[in-house]
Amino acid sequence: MSKKPLILVTNDDGITAPGIRTLIEVMTTIGDVVVVAPDSPQSGMGHAITINSTLHVEKVIIDKGLQEEYSCSGTPADCVKLGVKQLLDRRPDLCVSGINHGSNSSINVIYSGTMSAAIEAGVEGIPAIGFSLCDYNWSANFDACKTYIKSIAKNVLDHGLDSGTVLNVNFPNLDKNDIKGIKICRQAKANWEEEFDKRTNPQGRDYYWLTGKFVNLDHGEDTDEWALANGYVSVVPIQFDLTAHQSIQQLNTWRFD
Repeated sequence: MSKKPLILVTNDDGITAPGIRTLIEVMTTIGDVVVVAPDSPQSGMGHAITINSTLHVEKVIIDKGLQEEYSCSGTPADCVKLGVKQLLDRRPDLCVSGINHGSNSSINVIYSGTMSAAIEAGVEGIPAIGFSLCDYNWSANFDACKTYIKSIAKNVLDHGLDSGTVLNVNFPNLDKNDIKGIKICRQAKANWEEEFDKRTNPQGRDYYWLTGKFVNLDHGEDTDEWALANGYVSVVPIQFDLTAHQSIQQLNTWRFD
């Protein structure tokens, strides 16, 4: 049996996306790789899972030399669940998700299918990392990410992560020589100022397109948004325990009669 770490690779842009192909390339230099990824784009799906329809999985060959790749009809979280529970012959030592075409910094982590796949692995107790590049272009150049991805993944394999914690890693859209290094950050307080563009189709039925702009409300120099704006790779440890622990004491002073 191989002594190499077993690495589960997934994403939300689909199994043929250039970002995941780059991530697979890097992971094969570290361990044995199994890919379980959506058969079509699943961006913005958050932590959705499939419960009202069946799931289909097909073994595929996209890159020669890679023995196990599975295309899944479900969401990124579905892919991790199926990989861990059905498709892998042993428990993965690491799950990596991405490389996402576009930022998953700040509040974007809530909506991200990329990060939800990593979080699902974390729920299973598997060390996990989500990787994203701040470039939405399908033909984005991921070369600058490779060295950092390998370093971060090897550190997670060597040191592990605290229980309940996964890493959210974002890369600035810069050439390799222009990236200044890695910053360990907190998630910036930011949001989307959203609008709905109302239109009418030829049959007279109204429909809506979601539009908006991202607004950073946080001027701290220890945030992911600051790091990315200043040429650094941002690494944010995130947790899936959503309890607002600081509010428990206050709520216990309320009267509920």
